[in-house]
Amino acid sequence: MSSPTADQITAMLAGAPVMARVDRSGFVESVHRALACVTTAEGAVQAAWGEPDAVIYPRSSNKPLQALAMVRAGLDLPPQLLALVCSSHSGERFHLEGVRSILERHGLSVEDLQNTPDLPYDDVDRRQWLREGREPESLAQNCSGKHAGMLATCVVNGWDTTTYRDVDHPLQRLMATTLEQIADDTVEATGVDGCGAPVMTLSMDGLARAFGRLAAAAPGNAEARVADAMRAAPRYLGGTRRDVTKLVEGVDGLIAKDGAEAVYAIGLADGRGVSVKIADGSQRARPVVAAAILRAMGVDAPVLDDLASAPILGHGEPVGAVTAVLPEPTTGSLAATHG
Repeated sequence: MSSPTADQITAMLAGAPVMARVDRSGFVESVHRALACVTTAEGAVQAAWGEPDAVIYPRSSNKPLQALAMVRAGLDLPPQLLALVCSSHSGERFHLEGVRSILERHGLSVEDLQNTPDLPYDDVDRRQWLREGREPESLAQNCSGKHAGMLATCVVNGWDTTTYRDVDHPLQRLMATTLEQIADDTVEATGVDGCGAPVMTLSMDGLARAFGRLAAAAPGNAEARVADAMRAAPRYLGGTRRDVTKLVEGVDGLIAKDGAEAVYAIGLADGRGVSVKIADGSQRARPVVAAAILRAMGVDAPVLDDLASAPILGHGEPVGAVTAVLPEPTTGSLAATHG
């Protein structure tokens, strides 16, 4: 199968259904189109909005799958640090201390990190960082947990730590193989992520299927170790003020990972999976659409009410909201979910 062309991908995104709208003072100001897919516990497509085989960069939603490759390769960390390897952390103090701990356990230091220097992701911690007169650092960048995990995995296996970002490095080859195996999919393309590491494509159904399998993994295996770490330490997975943390905390057995350009990957304990990609990359619509789909799947939790809308401000006060517009799936149905 050949990789989709730029025109084909553009058409798939442009043709995606409207799944969120923006109301300001009672007037619809904008809409967001999205691709989304729900897979069964067996990995089949149950419902999809847009093409279920649409190929995307999951961006940081790939991180738990990359962490799975690291665990299979011998990375052994306590749950909170393994969750940090899966994370796009907010840059809070405990995140940075955790990254240092991963490195120090393996004879490494922050100087070994090769991810792009940045400021903390969280607004509160970013402001504090700047008040202290600090410059962007690799440690503070939200992917430093993943990079620390990759470096540690290289140490465990005797692989070169200076070239770990190269697409042909043994670690990156293992990650590609792992993604393909758990997603039952093909990596059609590999690019450079914002942090400098390779980012590999998956299809919408492949991403959902992978997270469903991860969430329902048998106790004791590598998949379960990753999923259990995400559930045990959701603040390390995101941060104190992050929607992904609230979602994992709020739905029993659920795992989730947000990604840049408005990607969400979710797995339920019963093996069902969900993937969401907001076509225009707007993060404000991502949790809103995901919450609506989970609700339609029969998931019932107060956190879904909290994530069901995002405020639109006028002069610093709420004057509207981003809310979901959930049309009938273009493929399949969720009717069986409620049966």
